[in-house]
Amino acid sequence: MFKTLFLPLFAMLATALYAQGQPPGQRFTAEEYISEWKEVAVKKMKEHGIPASITLAQGLLESGNGNSELAREGNNHFGIKCTPDWTGGRTYHDDDKKDDCFRKYKDAAQSYDDHAKFLQKPRYASLFELKPTDYEGWAKGLKKAGYATDPNYPTKLIALIDRYELHKLDKGIDVTYKPKPATTGTANKPSTGKTSGRKPGKRGGESDVITWSAGRNVETFEGRIKYVTTKEGDDFRKLAADLEMTHGMIARWNDMDKDAKLEAGQRIYIQPKRNTAKSASTHTAVAGESLWDVSQHYGVKLAKLAKYNGLGEDAKLTAGQNIALRKPRR
Repeated sequence: MFKTLFLPLFAMLATALYAQGQPPGQRFTAEEYISEWKEVAVKKMKEHGIPASITLAQGLLESGNGNSELAREGNNHFGIKCTPDWTGGRTYHDDDKKDDCFRKYKDAAQSYDDHAKFLQKPRYASLFELKPTDYEGWAKGLKKAGYATDPNYPTKLIALIDRYELHKLDKGIDVTYKPKPATTGTANKPSTGKTSGRKPGKRGGESDVITWSAGRNVETFEGRIKYVTTKEGDDFRKLAADLEMTHGMIARWNDMDKDAKLEAGQRIYIQPKRNTAKSASTHTAVAGESLWDVSQHYGVKLAKLAKYNGLGEDAKLTAGQNIALRKPRR
């Protein structure tokens, strides 16, 4: 995690139209994110001397292409935390501690402004002695200056810049991407022919399987919530690193502690669970089952199940107990 005000996070517009224009459950691609925010990044480069490639790569990484809960709910694309002098909106998410305070913006462009202002701090002064085209120097310099504690942070930024040819923006050359083909599950490809980090998967039952460059199969539960199946040795930090997300966010979406141990074969959602179940209205508990088990099985938020059934979130269930999976009708 970052020592500074930022946290590394899986694309979103400056206006509410961008968030509202995406169908529920559908994730923004890296190409969509870049297409939307490249002009803002170039503008910040001209105003402050921060390479556009670096700004975009950080936005991609820390907001998960604008798909993170923090980006969607708070228009915060760089994980900027609250400070004592902050008087704007606030939103709370688990990070270094439970319910960490993060800044909430009226639109995401404000988070780009804050990001540029943050890098004006004296600790980053040496970076501005580099050429704006030296994105590798900037990536390594950010880590050296204490921006991130993740030892692989520079490598991740450089990989994103190379993958999507963002360095062209630093030289005044535009980058564009071909529209996504309607008949495939393949992510948009740069017009240069290079492929993105996702590869097309196969369709099986109700799940679209997408293989990420880290070898993770991302599937869709009941056609509406993306998830991964854990492997031996997995924890939330490893999942977050492989998926370019934030481990605290993934844990929160699964109603778990971010340091919780994971067992091989577990379903871990990488999007928020829903308020109600899709396939059933009730569930009959079996011996040894917990309310959390039911929550994970049906992809329903634990807090909602507890409320619907008048139970505590840590409730242990008895065999035959009937559990409502939707809000009871009055």
